[in-house]
Amino acid sequence: MEYIYAAMTIHKAGGKVDEATVNKVLTAAGAKPDEARVKALVASLDGVNIDEAVEKAAAAPVAAAPVAAASAEAKGEAKGEEKPKEEKKDEGASAAGLGALFG
Repeated sequence: MEYIYAAMTIHKAGGKVDEATVNKVLTAAGAKPDEARVKALVASLDGVNIDEAVEKAAAAPVAAAPVAAASAEAKGEAKGEEKPKEEKKDEGASAAGLGALFG
């Protein structure tokens, strides 16, 4: 994860994400860079518009949040109808257990 953060930091600062810069950022942060991982990171980011990728990634959860909230409300209503039945079963089991304690 630190490799991704290094690339994002370099990009945000306006620098070019290349092997030497990623190595410098990781070393400055106190990490020991793995050359293979650095090369893989730089190769995977070659030709990628980082700003566009960040925008798409940030927009996806926002669009999914209302759908998740609506489905959670629908499940809550369904559970609300079943809840009293479950509570009655639990109370009966508890009462039977207590009766056994007293003989």
